[in-house]
Amino acid sequence: MLLLVGICGSPAYTGWAGAQADPASAGGYYLRVLAWPAWRLDADGQPGGLLAADLRAVLLVVLAVALLYLLPAAQVARVPGPVSQFFSGWAAYVLAGGLAAVLAAPFGPDPSLLGALQDASSGAGYGFLCGWIIGTASLGGRA
Repeated sequence: MLLLVGICGSPAYTGWAGAQADPASAGGYYLRVLAWPAWRLDADGQPGGLLAADLRAVLLVVLAVALLYLLPAAQVARVPGPVSQFFSGWAAYVLAGGLAAVLAAPFGPDPSLLGALQDASSGAGYGFLCGWIIGTASLGGRA
């Protein structure tokens, strides 16, 4: 999770994906989606400073770790094993993406309820499209 957010949310990757990835192709769209939890090295004059600029990425990692811990798939699944672990990790990342976006929205440049709902949709969409990576990484993590 930390690697996914650290690499794909980095200023270098987000700049590259914004300039080079073709939004009209499926691959280009996916490369742009990977850049959703973008973090910055400076606030660029954003209200709230650097923490507000990077809050979404920080909350995504913290909430995903917490949800991975709280969703004990192996203990509650009818058929414990790798399939339940995979979907538990994926679901945790979808929820973490949506929650991180909602919780970070009030600190953004244009805080509003509509903006928070739109950000939650983007965050959950990011979690849905990229959560399989976390689901795969969580295999074997719990017994």
